[in-house]
Amino acid sequence: MSGKVLVAGVGNFFLGDDGFGPEVTRELAARGGLPPEVRVVDYGIRGMHLAYDLLDGYDTLVLVDALPGNGVPGEVTVLEVGPGDIGTGEFDAHGMNPVSVLSNLDKLGGALPVTYVVGCTPADVEEGIGLSEAVTAAVPEAIDAVHTLVRQLLPVESAESRRS
Repeated sequence: MSGKVLVAGVGNFFLGDDGFGPEVTRELAARGGLPPEVRVVDYGIRGMHLAYDLLDGYDTLVLVDALPGNGVPGEVTVLEVGPGDIGTGEFDAHGMNPVSVLSNLDKLGGALPVTYVVGCTPADVEEGIGLSEAVTAAVPEAIDAVHTLVRQLLPVESAESRRS
């Protein structure tokens, strides 16, 4: 295992809170402080780009996205996702449907890495730029969740021994 981790922000910032993933990854990239084995990318709605990047040998994917459901707007949830959780989906090279991207990796010659989702319940995904107040307030919690996952995935002693 290479220990490579891809943190991928997905979502459409033209649809309000659907821009949660891109906002979190932009903040993560601006703050820095992640180990060199971690790559942070705002994929927005570029599903094909994410699919091809996953072919580069990542051991872990941390997908950051709005997570519609019955939760309270701004609620952050961390899930581990496996092949049995994603099912199938028609792949759209011009859009971003994470389930479709991940379920079709095998058709591109890849395999689903260990995958986590750091999701946030949106308040509003109607047309409009900008996150709701509740989802904006959840961005720091999501950043902390990503850092916690990275610490669990790449223990400090492993990173220190690689530097020696």
